[in-house]
Amino acid sequence: MKTIKNELQRLKKFSCGDRCVLSVYLSTNPGDPEQLNGGWKLHLKSGLKRIEEYIQASDDPKELKAFKSLREKVTKEIESNMNSLRKSVVIFASANPELWSVHYVQVPVRKTSFHWESHPVTEELEYMYKAYPEAGIILPSFGEVRILDTSMGFVHGELTFEFDPNLEGWAEGRRNMSDAHNTTSGGSTRIDGIEPRLRENLQRFYKGMGEIVERLKKQLGWDAVYITGEADHANAFAATLRHKPAGTIYKNLNNSKAQDVIHQVLEK
Repeated sequence: MKTIKNELQRLKKFSCGDRCVLSVYLSTNPGDPEQLNGGWKLHLKSGLKRIEEYIQASDDPKELKAFKSLREKVTKEIESNMNSLRKSVVIFASANPELWSVHYVQVPVRKTSFHWESHPVTEELEYMYKAYPEAGIILPSFGEVRILDTSMGFVHGELTFEFDPNLEGWAEGRRNMSDAHNTTSGGSTRIDGIEPRLRENLQRFYKGMGEIVERLKKQLGWDAVYITGEADHANAFAATLRHKPAGTIYKNLNNSKAQDVIHQVLEK
């Protein structure tokens, strides 16, 4: 399974003898006032023009030809996807040796920048990945456990398991890994206020779900697991995991859209 983590490792190994790699970090965030009326087009054009002028001054026709080819390819790539741009575009490109790594991400770059070096300039992408790693966000409540598979600000999939209080264990309810925008219901019931039999069944449910989360973490390559829910539910679920969560947020977000959950958990 290809992940940003794997891609970063590949990029950091890539190099060429002379300058041959174009690295682009372009802000296309629709919420940024500078991007009104397609401001990113001007930044893209002027940023690439500055690099071209720099290469022209070095008087190396071969290098200039290689850059112009990549400039056209990068410009065409972004303009052909202008109707589906997210917050940022990150591109690493080289003609010889060949490299073409394109990322449309839901994470804002700190600053639009362009680099022409003998290797991919990955520091900004590493910073973005550190803030938004491959991660599972778990939302436990009395009625269900909701699981989001996320990375770089995107929700790649969603699972929901519903608790059946009448069972001696737990039952898998609605499963959905293709529609990351569904909203779900989430009860607000304190664990210490539940009758003993139900409390035991809920704890058994959480234990079974904890095992599923551990499997998903390995399967999907999560670097981190975050838990968000009312304090007693969040703490009870965290106690079922082999490793301490990267973060625990005491807030019931089960009725929130997946993208809003990411904002609340990772952007605060």
